[in-house]
Amino acid sequence: MKNFKETANFIWAIADLLRGDYKQSDYGKVILPLTVLRRLDCVLLSTKDEVLKKFEQAKALNIQNIDPILNKVSGYNFHNRSLFTFEKLIADPNNLAANLRDYINGFSADAREIIEQFDFDNQIDRMDGDNLLFMVIKRFEEINLHPNKVSSTQMGYLFEELIRKFAEISNETAGEHFTPREVIRLMINLLFLDDRDILTKKGIVKTIYDCCAGTGGMLSVAEEYLNELNPDARLEVFGQELNPESYAICKSDMLIKGQNPVNIKKGNSISDDQLPNERFDYLITNPPFGVKWEKIAKSVKTEHEEKGYGGRFGAGLPSTSDGSFLFLMHLISKMKPEGSRLAIVFNGSPLFSGSPSSSKNESSIRQWIIENDMLEAVIALPNQLFYNTGISTYIWLISNRKPTKRKGKVQLINAVDLFKKMSKSLGNKRNELSANHIASITETYGDFIHNEYSKIFDNTDFGYSKVTVECPERDAKGNIKLDKKGLPKADSSLRVTENIPLKEEILDYLKREVLPHLPDAWIDESKTKIGYEVNFAKYFYQYKPLRSLQDIRNDIMTLERDTAGLINEVID
Repeated sequence: MKNFKETANFIWAIADLLRGDYKQSDYGKVILPLTVLRRLDCVLLSTKDEVLKKFEQAKALNIQNIDPILNKVSGYNFHNRSLFTFEKLIADPNNLAANLRDYINGFSADAREIIEQFDFDNQIDRMDGDNLLFMVIKRFEEINLHPNKVSSTQMGYLFEELIRKFAEISNETAGEHFTPREVIRLMINLLFLDDRDILTKKGIVKTIYDCCAGTGGMLSVAEEYLNELNPDARLEVFGQELNPESYAICKSDMLIKGQNPVNIKKGNSISDDQLPNERFDYLITNPPFGVKWEKIAKSVKTEHEEKGYGGRFGAGLPSTSDGSFLFLMHLISKMKPEGSRLAIVFNGSPLFSGSPSSSKNESSIRQWIIENDMLEAVIALPNQLFYNTGISTYIWLISNRKPTKRKGKVQLINAVDLFKKMSKSLGNKRNELSANHIASITETYGDFIHNEYSKIFDNTDFGYSKVTVECPERDAKGNIKLDKKGLPKADSSLRVTENIPLKEEILDYLKREVLPHLPDAWIDESKTKIGYEVNFAKYFYQYKPLRSLQDIRNDIMTLERDTAGLINEVID
């Protein structure tokens, strides 16, 4: 196949065989596991005979732990000890269902578990009963998915293309499964930029973790990037994914590339963290936007209340309508004390949602991140970059060991206009980043200078005091009522709040903005709360002067003349 799209189209055409017997929304239950199976089959084909020979020898010697031996012969962290390949399966069509099960059971444990995630056994019975099994397996045998023909990068694109197509026909959300590769590349560029000197050292080993790993796109791109930078370096990848099919695709890719499959976990990383004691050099993710977390609220709130800052969520809890900040706090908890870097994609909500209050919420989470000097930069991306949403998105860069020049500072980068239109839309994705756009944004971040597209702020620029301004209650004659201590009694109906920047003295603000209008007002300091927000629009707002009245008048007169002319034509 010339490219992944041709391969994807070929595989997609196989789904036509299912038409009539399967609902379109169920095509993926057949096509995705068989794509994974065929990929594994192609990878193991060249060493299959040697593996079978070694298997017989090991059985004769009564060797107990045989898997490591067979893995070594196969050249991968997995093997298949059955007599079958896809070619041999179609050679015996009358026993295909039984032989296919034997073939799947012949995989070593990690690879077999991957297929089990698809619940594929039910599909074998179903296709066999509908006389589809032979036709489908035969078509898959016709494509070569060996890494020499279809690279890991192309395979990632292929799965994304298939998932997108299946999602479209079943009205599901493809974007839950993957992030556009150019966005991942930008995130990796930003993540690794300041560490290039370290990463080019011979024999360097680093770790990276994605708590919403999907099909493994972010981990794969990170590994490819480091390999391009330094072929002698090794990036050990770790991930956790909730969706069984995405988990299976991710784990199969890691198996083939020689990564440790044990590092890829299945489950909800917030309520069921399966790497609780691990810490990583780099952390990266694109968590689901605006997802409610009531189902796991009990365990999250318990950890927040009982462990405080000793757990993951001591800084606060976001609204149950959007769990984005839970993923960020989870990742921060997995940073190494000696220094780690983190990149995460958010929508606009985490920048400003939540108001300072007695309960710890989004505002207190931002306060904790910024006051602990962890927020390095926020990059505003163009709209319509993602498959499942056209809303504004942002990359947050977090570090617990900022470079000296960034200490106490936050960089905001406005990259909303850096995109090119796609020749064909993919769901909501109508725009994409070119290589030049990625390079430009990366350079802007690296330069760390104040200009039209990049602005540098002190941490405290994002903080404010939410103060309560009180006015006295008056009697019918207009006299101020006093409380038991002889102090003015506050009138709750006249109570207002003001947000005063941390860099400004509260009393100065009161004298300048409040007292000239309300000379009897005062601030109830017991109610003052500290809040933080990042108002991106304010910092990059560009004033556009209003049109003059004369220009507007001229346009109206022109329209009236044109309208009068049209009316005359109709009357005549």
